[in-house]
Amino acid sequence: MESLHRLLDIMSALRDPEKGCPWDREQDFSTIAPYTIEEAYEVADAIQRDNRNDLCSELGDLLFQVVYHARMAEEEGSFDFRDVVVRLNEKLVLRHPHVFTQDKEVAFTGEKHSWERHKQKERKTRAGEDNPPRLLDGVSLNLPALHRAQKLQTRAASVGFDWGSTGPVLDKLEEELQEVKELLAAPSDSQRQHEELGDLLFACVNLARHLGIDAEAALRSTNHKFEHRFHFIEQRLRENGEKPESASLEVMDRLWEAAKKDNQGL
Repeated sequence: MESLHRLLDIMSALRDPEKGCPWDREQDFSTIAPYTIEEAYEVADAIQRDNRNDLCSELGDLLFQVVYHARMAEEEGSFDFRDVVVRLNEKLVLRHPHVFTQDKEVAFTGEKHSWERHKQKERKTRAGEDNPPRLLDGVSLNLPALHRAQKLQTRAASVGFDWGSTGPVLDKLEEELQEVKELLAAPSDSQRQHEELGDLLFACVNLARHLGIDAEAALRSTNHKFEHRFHFIEQRLRENGEKPESASLEVMDRLWEAAKKDNQGL
């Protein structure tokens, strides 16, 4: 707690109108938001790299973002850091009745589903009876597209708008792929290509959801794998006195296959 109070004092000093940091003083919620998103990604990156030292550091950076936003809110009289913590505590207890309640009739039927049910109740309460929330409201527009698609699909599935097995999902995926192929065979229409490719990606996300796979994490892993294999190609070309821009596709394809064997754990 002493360290946390120290952090709050540092944040207050940085935002001091007279003695604070000029850069920190001029920031607002909208200018800080991109850094908040970036820090969350850096936490995920440290986890992906399995580096606990970096994870500790990045979690601190992410906590600083929470403190930063809370401090700006306190300055305008909206809420403060304590309010953030109090609301979080209340929310966690409310969404986990199977842990915190003494009522034996409350059965644990799956934490993820229980969490979502309580979130739906909270959205209804905030909206009021005269303005019932739409099911897909509240799925942040700032989420990465794959992650947002998966959350939208999960919300829709919670009311039965979903296929019961992967068979129809695969059929839909093949249908969307065929539409892309037909479009490529026809005169170019960039807007339709844009739309159909989006439909194909959305269908891929749906398959990932049905398989219990996080589509965003799956693509992140593939990006990581691609980087390592391409670095392998660059290294081998460099050893032979060549560069990627001067190497033939045939040579790079052969090195790609070698990279797949060399990086089998990736």
